[in-house]
Amino acid sequence: MRAAALYSAAGSLLLTTLAAAPAEETPGGPGDAEARGTAVAAERAAAAGVEFGSCPEAEDLPAGMRCGTVVVPLDYARPDGKRIRLTVSRVRATHKDPGNSKRKVPGQGALLYNPGGPGASGLYFPLVGMVPQWKRIAAAYDLVGYAPRGVAPSAPLSCQDPGEFFKGPRPAPTQPSDAYKKERAAEAEAYARGCAEQHGDELRHYHSLNNARDLEVVRAALGEERLTFMGASYGTYLGALYAEMFPSRVRRMVFDSVVNPDPEQVWYRNNLDQSAAFEDRWTDFKEWTAEHDAAYGLGTTPREVQNSYEEASARLAAEPAGGTVGPAQLQGAFLKAGYYDDYWPHRAEALSAYLKGDPQPLIDQAGTRTEEGAAGAENSNAVYTAVECNDASWPTDFEVWDRDNTRLARRAPFETWDNVWTNLPCAYWQAPRRRPLDVRTGPGELPPTLLLAAERDAATPYDGALELHRRLPGSVLVTERDAGTHGIAGGPNACVNGHWEAYLLDGSLPARDTSCAPRPEPEPRPAAEPQAGTAAAPAP
Repeated sequence: MRAAALYSAAGSLLLTTLAAAPAEETPGGPGDAEARGTAVAAERAAAAGVEFGSCPEAEDLPAGMRCGTVVVPLDYARPDGKRIRLTVSRVRATHKDPGNSKRKVPGQGALLYNPGGPGASGLYFPLVGMVPQWKRIAAAYDLVGYAPRGVAPSAPLSCQDPGEFFKGPRPAPTQPSDAYKKERAAEAEAYARGCAEQHGDELRHYHSLNNARDLEVVRAALGEERLTFMGASYGTYLGALYAEMFPSRVRRMVFDSVVNPDPEQVWYRNNLDQSAAFEDRWTDFKEWTAEHDAAYGLGTTPREVQNSYEEASARLAAEPAGGTVGPAQLQGAFLKAGYYDDYWPHRAEALSAYLKGDPQPLIDQAGTRTEEGAAGAENSNAVYTAVECNDASWPTDFEVWDRDNTRLARRAPFETWDNVWTNLPCAYWQAPRRRPLDVRTGPGELPPTLLLAAERDAATPYDGALELHRRLPGSVLVTERDAGTHGIAGGPNACVNGHWEAYLLDGSLPARDTSCAPRPEPEPRPAAEPQAGTAAAPAP
């Protein structure tokens, strides 16, 4: 699923050996064809630069932001073959100290950012400079985002009609029947086939190693001698690959919410571990909701809150809200609460209102997307699928998925099967699989780097930060204790932000790994009473 993750949950997963198609050997080291092609592409990009101008109208970016394109090879082993254009966005450094208007801040070049996914676009990233917590960073750095290969408008991928991809309502059984499993397996096979039919042999070139090579070419095009990079979620895996492949080109790197780079984890086991972690995070949400029963009336214990959720799911199965919101849409909406604490009051409010007879808040939060939104989301999913399926071996026998996830779902039912359906196209993938790179830099090979992680992050569980920390000598890990929001830099935690700013602005890191107290829990919002004339939701 999004932000491919990992977590060593309580109780080890007894995983069956992967029954997968042979992986394609990908050395990725100096002297190979891809390395030579990357050097050629970077040299060309440095000579061409980036001609920044207006941004694509379809992306609906503000006039103050400037955009350009960088040309990269589709296949780095053939730099003179087909090329694609990556769209890049930029807002120049303000050079204004937000704490002292008379002080001019010297520039430190470009800060490139990848928001994760894979499949997420970073084109909107430069706007973050308007957020108070980012103003000191925006004073010193040109903020640069980009749409990675495959993400519109950078040679976009699509595998299915967006209207069909988001067709609702759908069920969300935590103990699916054999018939339902066969139905979803057939859909996954059709999705994989659609990717192959629409993109043919080119599909094989959408993977993480090429994403890292693209990052090197973008660096060169921007005229940066060394890269200052910040990656969140999957962006940390991208950054780790770059650090392994181009260590001499690294200036500073921030890894925020860290993916486990262990080749044995990428990606099948990562997703199993993620499902286990989301169960713990779902419990956090239920405990918070129970503490605020006076506001929401959903129960005074986590079990009672779970009962309220299951009651809503049963009602939606009988009569979908607004004709489109069924149990799967409900689960998808509440999954976001596992990523971000800020969603907790809104989701609890919507669930409470629905059970009291007003479905509109739930429809607003979980309903169907606009046509434009659906197209963007399907594009994101296509890139996510292509990258993760191409990156590594996956089980090709559904019995392996069924056995591992049936076992896992007994103790982690909330997210397990939804995660299966998201990733199952990889069982039927037609493009060759890569062999994951073993990220492991030597002492002094890489400049000091900063890792940020929340202890209870479900999307990228904490063990991933510990693993990357072991693999990057000289890195320092800052932990937000007893917290689970996904992506912690630039948020409300002043302690985290202090270490983050000190590193990016001065290059200074704590002498040793350190931790910060958790951010405050969200404040409840009283659930609205049903409006007069609102029909009551149907009984289960």
